[in-house]
Amino acid sequence: MNQYINIILAFIGGVFLAMQGGLNAQLGIQLKNPLLASLTAFFFSMVFALLAVIIGVKDIPKTSYLLTIPKHLWFTGALFSVIGIGLYYYTIPKLGISTMISLGLFGQLIFSAVAGHYGWFGLPQEPMVTKKLLGLLTMMVGIVLINKN
Repeated sequence: MNQYINIILAFIGGVFLAMQGGLNAQLGIQLKNPLLASLTAFFFSMVFALLAVIIGVKDIPKTSYLLTIPKHLWFTGALFSVIGIGLYYYTIPKLGISTMISLGLFGQLIFSAVAGHYGWFGLPQEPMVTKKLLGLLTMMVGIVLINKN
């Protein structure tokens, strides 16, 4: 796939994540509990993912293959997702969506830069170079400016 298409898709994905954060934060306010909003969001996410699998997946892995997957991979991503999304829903009404998303994005960038540098999670190593450090510093300055009243 053309790299420009991937860039556009990544941008759209970010827009959708910000939209879902705002909408589900409102759901949390209405339900008076961000964890109930998380539960609702994950339930319907599962329904939509199930529909996508039914429509789009032609080759379901065999049970013998599924048993070879490390056990922790079945739940740790979901655990961090519930915690992260729950924190989004809790903090968006208190901080505002642009503040929360900018701080959340900064946390993602810092962590991903460190994880990429060391090649954590079995992903390709992306060395920490001066340009990357300058980019992170620029983001930090931008986040301060975004959040300065």
